[in-house]
Amino acid sequence: MSEKIALVCDSMSDLPRNFAEEHSIKVLPARVIYPDREYADGIDIQPDEVYSRMPQEIPTTSMPSPHDIRTAFEELIQEGFTHCIALHISSALSGTYESVKMVADEIKNLRIQVIDSRTLSMGTGWLVINAARNIKAGWNFDSILENMQALQEKARVYYILDTLEYLRKGGRIGKVAGMIGEFLHLKPVISVNAEGEYFTYCKAKGRRKSIEKLVEIIEKAVQEREINLGVVHGGAPQEFELLVKRFKQFPNIREITASQITPVLGVHTGPGLLGVCFYEI
Repeated sequence: MSEKIALVCDSMSDLPRNFAEEHSIKVLPARVIYPDREYADGIDIQPDEVYSRMPQEIPTTSMPSPHDIRTAFEELIQEGFTHCIALHISSALSGTYESVKMVADEIKNLRIQVIDSRTLSMGTGWLVINAARNIKAGWNFDSILENMQALQEKARVYYILDTLEYLRKGGRIGKVAGMIGEFLHLKPVISVNAEGEYFTYCKAKGRRKSIEKLVEIIEKAVQEREINLGVVHGGAPQEFELLVKRFKQFPNIREITASQITPVLGVHTGPGLLGVCFYEI
């Protein structure tokens, strides 16, 4: 029997919307929750709306609902899909992977492989993009999964924040160093380890030097081989535009995507995030 393969991801993959639509990828929205209302991530609330209410109002967040997850899988069965790859934000940062796996285990008539990306934002997004392209190229299910595993080991994510306060409040601080560095105006460059947890990759004195650290990371990467690069921001549009412009001058960048992070991720970072997500080809 021929395979008809579907892709599912969550909104925290920061997948470009036009790409998701073009490749019929089901994106499960996480939730942004204020006392008076709950919003579907990136659908009925946008990042700037979240930042404009900070720091006076800091919402909470929740993962995609079991109902949304089940509905997505049931729709895929009705659409004639035989196989599904579900790619999700690091299980160390969200319960989404576990929730999707729990629902997937109950679904019949669809072979579902649920994957913990052990990363986030366009780190996950690149895995989804490559899987979608491989599906379109006619790869079989097992080959796509094998390729994804190899790519997952090469994906890198680095970002900087204005303050660690929002990560701390959201309980997502991980292995990122705390208070003392902040008093000295040391800004951590945050990355994600093999277990999918945040850690401090390095530190820089002040905002400008921390941005230069991101540039240095990409400069070093492109010296060795070609990369695909995602540049993201959360409420830092001017610095973001300058960063993208600089990267466009670099050699060895085969593809570059540029976008704002999803509102749910923005809740946990606050405004002022700049990040790079890439893998070596």
